[in-house]
Amino acid sequence: MELINWLLLILACVGFVLGFGVLKRLNNLYYALKLGKKWDELPPGDLAWPFLGSTLSFLKYFTLGPPHDFIGHFSKRYGKVDMYKTHMFGKPTIIVCKSEICRQVLSDDGTKFVPGYPSNMKALFGKKSLHGVSKAEHRKLRRLTTTPISGHAALELYIDHIEQTVISGLEEWSSMEKPLELLTVIKELTFKIIWNIFMGSTPIEDISMSEMENLYNDIAVGLFSLPLNFPGFSFQKSLKAKRRLHEILQSIVKEKRLVKKRKMESWEAKDMMDLLIEVRDEDDEGIDDETIVDLIFGMLFAAQESSAVTTMWATLFLTDNPHVFQKVKEEQEDVIKQRPPTQEGINLSEIKQMKFLSQVIDETLRASNISFAVFRETTVDVKINGKIIPKGWKVLLWLRELYMDEKLYPSPQHFNPSRWDDFIGNPGAFIPFGLGIRMCPGRDLAKLKISIFLHYFCHNKYIMMLERKYRVERLNPQCQLNYLPSPQPKDKCLARVLKAA
Repeated sequence: MELINWLLLILACVGFVLGFGVLKRLNNLYYALKLGKKWDELPPGDLAWPFLGSTLSFLKYFTLGPPHDFIGHFSKRYGKVDMYKTHMFGKPTIIVCKSEICRQVLSDDGTKFVPGYPSNMKALFGKKSLHGVSKAEHRKLRRLTTTPISGHAALELYIDHIEQTVISGLEEWSSMEKPLELLTVIKELTFKIIWNIFMGSTPIEDISMSEMENLYNDIAVGLFSLPLNFPGFSFQKSLKAKRRLHEILQSIVKEKRLVKKRKMESWEAKDMMDLLIEVRDEDDEGIDDETIVDLIFGMLFAAQESSAVTTMWATLFLTDNPHVFQKVKEEQEDVIKQRPPTQEGINLSEIKQMKFLSQVIDETLRASNISFAVFRETTVDVKINGKIIPKGWKVLLWLRELYMDEKLYPSPQHFNPSRWDDFIGNPGAFIPFGLGIRMCPGRDLAKLKISIFLHYFCHNKYIMMLERKYRVERLNPQCQLNYLPSPQPKDKCLARVLKAA
């Protein structure tokens, strides 16, 4: 009897495997018949199972690791080529692994290509965010929002608050006796900074700042989850968090408009939301509340997640590479020596002089792979390098493969900011903030925040007029990483922040 049970189990497993094998063949056959002669002109690859495609494989490698094995599976099976075909996030997809093609795709944005984010990302970011609006509306919004987000005067306005928040944060962390989760406290600090920049000192009724951070964390979890809006699934939790945040932001916009109306000419814009309320186009039309909320929501999320994770990795790379730390410190000292004795704190002109510090940030973005891909979708059939990308297919620009390419970046696993000295790389080889008309509008603000943090982490003469620097001592330096939505230690980088004279 036991032998029969084992035979039945084996037969069931074999049937299961064969069944999925048949489904994979049928899925490929369906698209082959649908595309006709175009099928033979597609890049190599496999569309895998219907609907799921390679999504489960992607989630496996990016959850359990190592993530480079996901694209490695394609290169082992089909050779190392420019593009692969597959099926991801419910759509037939082309994965691009060559810098020149990445540049071509982003340069044709709005004509042959449009944003192609997965359905759960679209639902979470909102239809009026810069991620999803049409080319014409995107151009208009960028024109109207450039000054409030990254104009020189706006950046100067934001420096003092960033500076004071960073200084107090570093002092507080270094005085703590118990270890802390470095990523968690950096996220809290970053959120405090960007909330002040975007909303000023606007009070939030019935909700604390930590609850706001938790809502954003809930949203982050749903970005790459299965888009199932059912109890118990991450995506439903993310949608609930998004709705709550939208309610909060909407109430703030409403209150600010009432204050502006009441004060009339005496009203003065003090933060980014104020500036967005005040801005007018050539027809004297402003930005409606829904668009302001979606814009602020999207920028808050991007600034919170990517800036905090980049800051954490930069501090770890500097701590692990003393010679790089020392070079950054010396650069800060040179800048400070030129400062007038009456000047207190850092200014925008000084930050622009910190060339090596900027290279440290770029190298951090490359080495840590904060963003693994850029999402696009074709509006017409596109032929590139003799291969066709059919109309309506997703296109993933696989940045992780580019940044770890030894031909583009010799010894790519080595953290080496000096590689950017007079760096002339292939077009499209380094695009952490995108390229073309949809380049991230907050890139200057993001680098400003990270630069100020690293300035005071490496060299601080602001506290009691004593020169001080900091170092991070990790408790689990070999801790495994999570890679979604961005690479980070599973223990949130449990560490001590120590003062070093």
